Amino acid sequence: MANELILIVEDNEKNRKLARDILQVKNYRTIEAETGEAGLELASKERPDMVLMDIQLPGINGIEALKRLRESESTRAIPVLAFTASVMPQDRREIMDAGFDGFVAKPINLKEFVAAIAAALGKDAAGGG
Repeated sequence: MANELILIVEDNEKNRKLARDILQVKNYRTIEAETGEAGLELASKERPDMVLMDIQLPGINGIEALKRLRESESTRAIPVLAFTASVMPQDRREIMDAGFDGFVAKPINLKEFVAAIAAALGKDAAGGG
């Protein structure tokens, strides 16, 4: 049973809509922000079960936003997945070294996306198989 609240921090409207649509079909609730600053504010106010964080954002980037989430007592335990088109090995290493709980590449591979979300929330994505 899903129903967890997921904050999508993504400045590209099409990527945000795609992520939202997939998550809602899987029975997750979603809230959205277009900037790192707005994402921090929503995370603090709404306390989502997970954050899906783009790296290239207007204002502060996703890595800085993650750092600030980790510095706050109220948001430090929230799992945060990097949601990015930066998929070169050195980019991925830098992102994971920053402390993200996982990585979801764009464009979205549906099966990998759903599995990464489930893993970050400590669930079995498919119930086996």
